[in-house]
Amino acid sequence: MVKRVYKRYSEAFRLHVVKEYEEGAGIRQLQKKYGITGTPTIYNWVKKYSKEGLRDRLMIIQKPEERDRVKELEERNKRLEVLVTQLSIDKLLLESTLTVIKREYGIEVGDIKKNGPPSLKKPFGKGRKSR
Repeated sequence: MVKRVYKRYSEAFRLHVVKEYEEGAGIRQLQKKYGITGTPTIYNWVKKYSKEGLRDRLMIIQKPEERDRVKELEERNKRLEVLVTQLSIDKLLLESTLTVIKREYGIEVGDIKKNGPPSLKKPFGKGRKSR
């Protein structure tokens, strides 16, 4: 039976590794130098003990035209979201109106589509000639 070896690092050692990281050493370089296994080990130490945190932050480098285009697209997206919201409200209003018409007047939506609104029907009906 093989026994696992668990490494416990002292707080002084952790602080020393974090200090080297803050001075510019890379995570992989420190892992090799001190034989530290497990990628998240040093990341966790840096998060816990570092004053500045991790250096790995996303930087977006853009030309002015690209930045303007992104801003333009974000504004367009906001306008479209407002339009979609307004259309959703309009649709809900129309559906509610149709429900009330059905309940109050007994008129089905299909009847309105086929025959037009009841108030606009011809008074004499089909086939009757006017004099």
